[in-house]
Amino acid sequence: MKIALFGGTGFVGSYLVDALVAADMQPVVLVRPGSEHRVNHPDRCATIAGDIADPAAIDRALEGADAAIFNIGILREVPSRGVTFQTLQEQAPKRVIDAAVRLGVRRFVLMSANGVEAKATEYQQTKLRAERYLQGSGLDWTIFRPSVVFGDPRGRMEFASQLKRDIIDAPLPAPLFFPGLNPVEAGRFALSPVHVRDVAAAFTAALTDRETVGQVFRLGGPEPLSWRRILEIIAASTGRRKIMLPVPAIGVSTAAALFGRWEFFPITRDQITMLLQGNRCAPDDLVRLGIDPTPFNTENLRYLSQPTEEPASWHQNAA
Repeated sequence: MKIALFGGTGFVGSYLVDALVAADMQPVVLVRPGSEHRVNHPDRCATIAGDIADPAAIDRALEGADAAIFNIGILREVPSRGVTFQTLQEQAPKRVIDAAVRLGVRRFVLMSANGVEAKATEYQQTKLRAERYLQGSGLDWTIFRPSVVFGDPRGRMEFASQLKRDIIDAPLPAPLFFPGLNPVEAGRFALSPVHVRDVAAAFTAALTDRETVGQVFRLGGPEPLSWRRILEIIAASTGRRKIMLPVPAIGVSTAAALFGRWEFFPITRDQITMLLQGNRCAPDDLVRLGIDPTPFNTENLRYLSQPTEEPASWHQNAA
């Protein structure tokens, strides 16, 4: 089974390649020139050199494919480099969907994100518009909406590693954000961290299960965890205890509005907005796919205590 994979060199993408190869499928990975070394299992993958903005390169990747996976996404924009939510999370998937329709690649699996229905940020809105476009395409589609994804980053961007670097390793107390003026709510918003291998397993399961066609799956870990508890677990995974203090989100949001456009600032205003919304979902959909959700605990975060290659830039493709 030949699978055209768009977004196969980032964090989740590298695990998707692993899972596809393990399932005896052949990934055909669209790769920007110069990034060929980032493809896992190069002996088992076909690589197509090109950019997601190039229709001819997209066609080459889709030619003869049995299915397509679109897994390109970013966590923050760098407009000066053409890295925007609209170009990569809306225009790019629409371009690939149109090409799949034209070339007769009927099966299409899209990586989205949990919480996009809130439509409170451009990140969520572009993801949701891509979903709606796929649902109206006439293709045999499946959409996955994971919560925050964790796992060994392999030198790429990853949720727990970023929090360790930016919060746990920092000399200042860890911030327990809260909306409004009531610190009683500090750090209580909850997320459902899901392991990257579970996400990859869900994609491969969907490709061989016709019952998943026309379905939206929310992917979350075994239980929702508060922001405070997530930071405690990350700190414990590296043998540390961390002082934590309530921080009103309005102050951080104001600073992010001023400085978030620059890469040195660790968070954007939209990221604060989505964080306070929470990002929880039940593990039911993973279980329905035959996957036993991996807990977010110190044992499964042991990679945080190992030396890792620092990502060149934290705005890069998270997928």
